[in-house]
Amino acid sequence: MPTQRSYVTTIGSRTIELPLVRLSEDLAIALLICVDHGVSFTETAGRELALALAPFDPEIVVSVATMGIPLAIEVSRALGLDDYVILHKTPKIHLGESYAEPVVSITTDGRQTLRLDPNRVDAVRGRRVALVDDVVSTGASTAAALALVRRAGGIPVVVGTLATEGSGWRTTLNGDAGMVQSLGAIPLFRPDASGSGLREVWE
Repeated sequence: MPTQRSYVTTIGSRTIELPLVRLSEDLAIALLICVDHGVSFTETAGRELALALAPFDPEIVVSVATMGIPLAIEVSRALGLDDYVILHKTPKIHLGESYAEPVVSITTDGRQTLRLDPNRVDAVRGRRVALVDDVVSTGASTAAALALVRRAGGIPVVVGTLATEGSGWRTTLNGDAGMVQSLGAIPLFRPDASGSGLREVWE
């Protein structure tokens, strides 16, 4: 794999440097994890993302543990909302299987299950939902989250993310792709023709 180590991109009003992480011999990603960029970054990004989501009049923010939690808090705060709902990937005794969707993430080995706490269904049912996550990449996690929200009777009106990665998420989300509002976009990376560098791809 070529030796390029980082990628500089813009997320809203901030310019940040992301480490390039190898997933296989012919694929690398620029790894964006909001908790790695500090309180100020997440606060600013949350406020800027909330501005993009506000025209859709969301009544509740839903996000995915664990990386989406700080962003969900800041977006909820900026929207003037006092509640948010977190979907879990780690099995817990109180979650059960009533609201569960399988999901495969680009950054996690193997199949996982996304779960909604049955005790939090009433926070979602009949309400306009903004689904928020740090990155939308393959779209698999987003699609599973949207399915859970709908099963709980929620009404997804917008998907907010710090960045989209590549373009495969559009195919996965299909008719829901138009809901995505993003503060930035990052490519995928493959070896260039010489094998000594990386080229940006938007597949």
